[in-house]
Amino acid sequence: MIDFDEEIKRFQPSLEVSQAEDDILKNDLKDITDIVLQMTENLRG
Repeated sequence: MIDFDEEIKRFQPSLEVSQAEDDILKNDLKDITDIVLQMTENLRG
């Protein structure tokens, strides 16, 4: 039987996941709110 508590203690995330997480957090992507705000600013002036 699998001891989930023991498995969680030994868990090490893969390097690729850590790198992807850092890259995603550093990347300043526009979300829909930013796009709508930019569109309304463009229409106003």
